[in-house]
Amino acid sequence: PNIAYPEPTVGALIFDQQGRILLLKSKKHKNRYVIPGGHVEIGEKMHDAVRREVKEETGLNIYDVEILAVQDSIFNKFYHKRKHFIYIDFSCKTDSDDVKINEESEEFVWITPQESLSLPLDPYTERLIQEYLKGNKSKYRKKIIYGYKKL
Repeated sequence: PNIAYPEPTVGALIFDQQGRILLLKSKKHKNRYVIPGGHVEIGEKMHDAVRREVKEETGLNIYDVEILAVQDSIFNKFYHKRKHFIYIDFSCKTDSDDVKINEESEEFVWITPQESLSLPLDPYTERLIQEYLKGNKSKYRKKIIYGYKKL
């Protein structure tokens, strides 16, 4: 298939009340662990997209959603298709541990960010977690500006 443009996607580094993160073992990523996420739909705000994707893939509700990083994923060898994605990754919290994965994942794990680095991670998930552990949030503005307002 011809690729005309990169595809914008959102991902969620979800923290539970014990400070652990949720990772999914993904069939689409050659059984490596990834954060929940997916495509931004036409007309959908990124914050809404990440909430929807998390709900679809895990059954969880999230809050305190903040932009964490933006990454280019160009022809990731661990993804099942040749794609160019723009990952807009968020950090967020949940009060629930009642995870209900959908057909995209084989299993899930709650694990500390440090311990997660011993798992077979997708390289972009690994980089995101490493940057988080170093305290590196996005160098871009934390606020996402939607729409246009005359100042």
